[in-house]
Amino acid sequence: MAIQVCPQCGAKNRVDENASLDKQPVCGRCGTKLPDATGAPNGKPQIVTDMTFANDVVAASSSRPVLVDAWAEWCGPCRMVAPILEQLAAESGGRYKIAKLNVDENPRTAAQFNIRSIPTLLIFKNGKLVDQIIGAQPKQAIAARLARHG
Repeated sequence: MAIQVCPQCGAKNRVDENASLDKQPVCGRCGTKLPDATGAPNGKPQIVTDMTFANDVVAASSSRPVLVDAWAEWCGPCRMVAPILEQLAAESGGRYKIAKLNVDENPRTAAQFNIRSIPTLLIFKNGKLVDQIIGAQPKQAIAARLARHG
């Protein structure tokens, strides 16, 4: 079960992530559609932080792979990869989840996974780090590595 905050009224809603793959969850208070199965509105990558990483990435990877983009605002190659990850998130159809971790704002998680170069893409499955891609890569290469763990 995940807790999702309604973008309209701010109410906290419990959402069964597996059930939300089949149907769109709505807010229990106001009826507004909640973010989709990827955990982010409109199939966009989900922003994760040091505080939310364990729940949004590690726990979420038990049902499907989660790709985490470790990036920084000042990083040119990170900006090159960002539209690719947006496309992958939009095309995911619930098969995998895309998340973004700003390493400047979340140094604890960056240190935990020994991120020394950015962009670094981390792929989690069943609560464990199973793959890592360092540097900007084309969409086909990222999608192929992600598909290996699907």
